[in-house]
Amino acid sequence: MGRTSDARNKILTAAQSLIELRGYSALGVAEICKTAGVPKGSFYYFFESKEVLALAVIDEHWAAQQRDWDRILLGDQEPLQKLRQLFEETKAAQHAGQATCGSVAGCMFGNLTLEMSTQTEAIRLRLQQIFEAQVDMVEITILEALRRGDVVVADAREAARSVVAQLEGQVLLAKLYNNTSQLDALWLNCQALLGARSEQGAPAA
Repeated sequence: MGRTSDARNKILTAAQSLIELRGYSALGVAEICKTAGVPKGSFYYFFESKEVLALAVIDEHWAAQQRDWDRILLGDQEPLQKLRQLFEETKAAQHAGQATCGSVAGCMFGNLTLEMSTQTEAIRLRLQQIFEAQVDMVEITILEALRRGDVVVADAREAARSVVAQLEGQVLLAKLYNNTSQLDALWLNCQALLGARSEQGAPAA
C-alpha cells in the first residue's frame, strides 16, 4: 500500500509541476509518467484519464492554498491587516517560485481558467467552486472590517469578488511581465477599492 500511495503522489507532484510550467493541454500521459518515474500502467491504476488527474491536482493545490488562506484570514489580526498579509504572502510565493524556476508561474487556477474554461466542463466547474470559496473567505473578512467601520462598501459580496479579481489579475500581469513588482500595488488598490479608512478616519487616497 505504501508503494502504490507513493506512486500516486509522484504522479500528482509531477503533474502539478508540469501544469504550472507548461499548462494542461500540451501534456501527455507518457511525459507525466516519465517525469514521475513511474510506469504508464500506474497512471491508469490511479486515474481514469488526464482530466481526472487534473481535477486531483487542482484539489490538492486548493487544499494547500486553503490552509494558508485560513491561517491568514482566520487569524487574530485586524481584518484589513489580514488582507494585506494575504497579498504579501502571495507576492512572496510568486517571488520564491521565480527564484526556483526562473519565471513567475502565476496562479494555477487562473492559468487553467484561461486555458480550459471553454474546453472542459468538469474543470471549469471545479475552478468556479474554488473562486467562489475564495470570495466567501474574503467576504467574511470584509464584513468584519465593515462592523469595525474600517471600510465603506455597498455590497460586501461584490467587494470581495472585486478583491479576488484584483488579486488574480495582478498575479496574471506578474506572470505576463515575469516581474513580481506587478504585485506591489495590491494593497493600495485594495484600500481604495474598499474605501478603507486611514488612521485619521478619512477614506484612504
